[in-house]
Amino acid sequence: MGTPRLAVLASAVAGMAFAMQCLGQDALKPPVTDPIYTKPQRLVDMDHGRRMNIYCRGKGSPTVIFDAGLGDSTSSWGLVQPAVATRTGTCSYDRAGLGFSDAATRASTASNIAEDLHALLAAAHVKPPYILVGHSSSGMSVRVYADRYLDEVVGMVLVDPSHEDQWVRGWAIGVGQKEQLDASLAEQAQCVEEAKKGFAKGTPAYEQCLGYVDPHVSQAINEAQRPIWATPGWQAAFLSERESVSYASAEQARATRKNFGDMPIIVLTHAPAKAPHETQEQWDKRTLLWEELHSQLAAMSTRGINVIVPNAGHFIQFDRPQVVIDAVDQAIAISRERHFR
Repeated sequence: MGTPRLAVLASAVAGMAFAMQCLGQDALKPPVTDPIYTKPQRLVDMDHGRRMNIYCRGKGSPTVIFDAGLGDSTSSWGLVQPAVATRTGTCSYDRAGLGFSDAATRASTASNIAEDLHALLAAAHVKPPYILVGHSSSGMSVRVYADRYLDEVVGMVLVDPSHEDQWVRGWAIGVGQKEQLDASLAEQAQCVEEAKKGFAKGTPAYEQCLGYVDPHVSQAINEAQRPIWATPGWQAAFLSERESVSYASAEQARATRKNFGDMPIIVLTHAPAKAPHETQEQWDKRTLLWEELHSQLAAMSTRGINVIVPNAGHFIQFDRPQVVIDAVDQAIAISRERHFR
């Protein structure tokens, strides 16, 4: 459980499994090695000393805003953002309590995340219009942002996004159970308590909460992140995101508008592999459910599309980065066509 991406696998056991398969090939991909991710890129004062980290590069409009998945940071976009930045302005950022951003002061719900992002972009003088790119759980928070600040958003790219109905409907077909999710959250709560006491390397608590090495990034980036993961602020923010995503954040996403007009919405869906414990019937139902939920998201726009991405796990931005780059380029082109027509 100790890192964002490993924790996603833990969450799979608790009801998200149908969204989190096919990860074995990730380690074969070139890791993110840019040393920019070993330190804060730009710390922006949000409110009387609380700072958030933002990384902007490139010029042009619309500006593409990258929001990483559960517990992740700017390095999640290390294979995508540099390419997109050759075409237009881009920014990725660390949510409150994660990466190099200061500790959160409230629950990490989709609504609070959207509000924080809005304030951060204003404080950093990053002007709209925006194309929002959200991976996994951030697929819900960027929808909340687009619903709340509709006049600022001209497109969305949702990378294997979470859907507010995935947990209850997944449990109904035998993909984990609520009790497993609650048990997993209790384990993460224990990591928060251990962080307050201080982790000792080599102990069971260290191995459980910090012992993972992220195969997507270099050793230097792992070493820079591990002291951050050891802080009570990071562990608490990660717990809050995990607690919120299937409950409060899901409800907030459910309450957003279902019609975004002709705004481009491009949904990228990985094709789930059959898990060892699954029956063929469960696998078929899980695959169909994931595609159905993502088709619902694409249907929120007359210019929405759901693309099935083969040979990729949940982290499409690492397995097939060019697919994500192409989707963002398409959203940019459509948004510019809409703006200047």
